[in-house]
Amino acid sequence: MLIQSISPTDEATQEQDEGRSFAEWAGEVRRLAEARNAVILAHNYQVPWVQDVADHVGDSLALSRLAAGSDADVIVFCGVHFMAETAKLLAPDRTVLLPDLGAGCSLADTITAADVRRWREDHPGGLVVAYVNTSAAVKAESDVCCTSSNAVEVVASLPEEREVLFLPDMFLGQHVARRTGRHIDIWMGECHVHAAISPTDLRSKVAEHPKSELFIHPECGCTTSALWMADAGDFPKERTHVLSTSGMVKAAQDLGDGHALVATETGILHQLRNANPRARFEAVSPRAECRFMKMTTPERLLNCLREGVYEIDVDEDIANRARSAVQRMISIGAPGGGE
Repeated sequence: MLIQSISPTDEATQEQDEGRSFAEWAGEVRRLAEARNAVILAHNYQVPWVQDVADHVGDSLALSRLAAGSDADVIVFCGVHFMAETAKLLAPDRTVLLPDLGAGCSLADTITAADVRRWREDHPGGLVVAYVNTSAAVKAESDVCCTSSNAVEVVASLPEEREVLFLPDMFLGQHVARRTGRHIDIWMGECHVHAAISPTDLRSKVAEHPKSELFIHPECGCTTSALWMADAGDFPKERTHVLSTSGMVKAAQDLGDGHALVATETGILHQLRNANPRARFEAVSPRAECRFMKMTTPERLLNCLREGVYEIDVDEDIANRARSAVQRMISIGAPGGGE
């Protein structure tokens, strides 16, 4: 698990500051947060101003666990809906706020609780592994959760004789199948941003920077191509790294003054540059931007703290069952980084 508290930089975008300076805006955010005894959590894909004002920046599961261990009365989750739900699962006695209710997730939306129940009807005795990028309702129908950094270990821990459904990301599922050597059913869902990072993008960037490190998220549509290129000798295996977002931040700290091509949502570049200002980080696809993550603008965060909106709650029965799936993951081993 890797969480960073960070300080302001000059990268902050100015599009929605409405004439404010970062210092003026951040001062008001911090004042309101203190008045509510709120902890502000920002996912690695958030806009720079939001990352810079947050108490903690990282992946969703690590942030939720950190918030659950804090003494804050209010958790403000600058991310997307399923992340705020996960925070509520792990801190049921706290108020959890999401600055924009429209901040959904194209990956989480590819599967419903009813879909999971139908699979179970067709596969009695089967086990369901749910990536944390799912709704609480889907987690509640699952046996165990996983993150992108421990999905291989979670699936490998399951009895060989049991059928397994891995959901919802097909690229992460394919990565798990390759690494474990197991036959598993894979839900054909995808994150629209990661799926659009294509093998063509990858090959073009690798040709431009043949000596660079490659940080690639396992949700990406180019993951299989990257591993195939490494196996074929087109790209050195030792420089091809399939990593969660928190794994990328850790790898950045160890990069020295090197160069890395980064295949994930472009918001992570701000974190990587903060983690290691000496190195150079370049997106494999500059178009890889999640509109849902960008819904938490500076002004919406300010409004969230002023008005106490929008509160996220989870039905008690769903929460109890979903929490059990998360806790089973933790009992298998340290969950490491999240998505």
